[in-house]
Amino acid sequence: MSSLALPAEVETFDDVADEQVLERAVERFAAQAIELPTFAQLAAPRPESAPSATVDPDAADPANLFRVHWYNGADRKGPVPVPDHLEIPPELSGTECRIVLALGNRFPMIRAHKVLAAYACLVPRVVTGRFDPTEHRAVWPSTGNYARGGVAISRIMGCRGVAVLPEGMSSERFEWLERWVLEPGDVIRTVGTESNVKEIYDACRELARDPANVIVNQFAEYANHAAHAAVTAAALAHVYEHVTAERPGRLVAFVSASGSAGTLGAGDVLKDRYGTRIVAAEALECPTMLCNGYGEHNIQGIGDKHVPLIHNVMNTDVVAAVSDASTDALGALFASDAGRAELGRRGVADSVVGALTDLGLSSICNVLAAVKTARLLGLGPDDVVVSVATDGGELYGSERKSYLRRHHPDGFGSREAASVAALHLDGVTVDHIEELGAAGRERVFNLGYYTWVEQQGTGLEHFDARRQQGFWQALRERVATWDELIVEFNQRVSARAG
Repeated sequence: MSSLALPAEVETFDDVADEQVLERAVERFAAQAIELPTFAQLAAPRPESAPSATVDPDAADPANLFRVHWYNGADRKGPVPVPDHLEIPPELSGTECRIVLALGNRFPMIRAHKVLAAYACLVPRVVTGRFDPTEHRAVWPSTGNYARGGVAISRIMGCRGVAVLPEGMSSERFEWLERWVLEPGDVIRTVGTESNVKEIYDACRELARDPANVIVNQFAEYANHAAHAAVTAAALAHVYEHVTAERPGRLVAFVSASGSAGTLGAGDVLKDRYGTRIVAAEALECPTMLCNGYGEHNIQGIGDKHVPLIHNVMNTDVVAAVSDASTDALGALFASDAGRAELGRRGVADSVVGALTDLGLSSICNVLAAVKTARLLGLGPDDVVVSVATDGGELYGSERKSYLRRHHPDGFGSREAASVAALHLDGVTVDHIEELGAAGRERVFNLGYYTWVEQQGTGLEHFDARRQQGFWQALRERVATWDELIVEFNQRVSARAG
């Protein structure tokens, strides 16, 4: 399938839809001195483009758009030559395979990589006159971090952002949103928890009745896929080549919890470049891909109960399910004094123990799915699995307290820490993991029909076109066009400001 063969229903944002809307966006950006980075700049940021260290990475400052990449240091102020990453040692993973994660809590404003997806999904609309920051409200359906990223990007662009997310998400998410939204009503709580995505869609359908509301649905926005293919894949390739420069190894697998499936788009590029297998992880309590299952879970940030429209299922090689019992327990282990002492007794280096607080619940899920993958495929010391730590443990203090109240009301000491480590680290097995053959891919792909065609009204031609890899390649080719449009937009803004 060529880049010209995308179904008409697929919006590619490669031309100006409304010159008057575009002109109003130019005026707004000129008045607020906003410059947009291209995706090429985010994939390979140049030091001279970095904001001043005096710019607060947690402020709604336009300069922070140039920090929406993987190359921020631990202070999130200055760039680093290689994306910050953590290698999980055998003393922790129980496998000789090298497991390496890029750290997402280095991103600005929300300390999670979802701000990249939010930027990617809104910017093509802005530079093609499809989003008017003077009139439109950007609606961000999410289970947390994407909505926060969307609200942050909206604030910087001088427009209202509306977060739609389940009421059962971590209190830290809501506390952040309450500080950042322009009006209290811009945080909409829907029924349920992490896997209640349909309820989010239902709320957005009602909001869409108002033409001022633009729904920016990460689960169906191909820019989410394309941006990770352009930006996250480049960062992961850099990390891989860095860690194997002196100790060579082959990049066998890329692991990412499904969520919106945007991050999985990086796997398509890694597969083309290195022959890497793509592993999609999900919650065992809601094994949608594994066995068409359903249920509630607490691995916040990964969604479930449906297959996202932007998931390139026919290029996915393995599905792995991880229990939230493990992510909850290990989140407490990694953050506690008793847990850190237990890991030290196991021979885990202090530098690694200290870095484990950079792993949030979905990040821990990715680690465990990587371990499962290494064991399933029989990987050894010359093999590398890469993944991402989508966010850090700082977002889940309330969840850790809740876990400890429920499971360790009498305290979490050395005995409890040893028990958790034995059960949830030593006990990782190759159950609830499947290599997908042709029939398995078809099964997962077909499951999406009920959400997207029957419920959400996606055209059948559009839905079926996603079976072909040419469809996805054509989408990824659009990034270069968006960069050209961003450059032209910036030039217009600069001329107006001058």
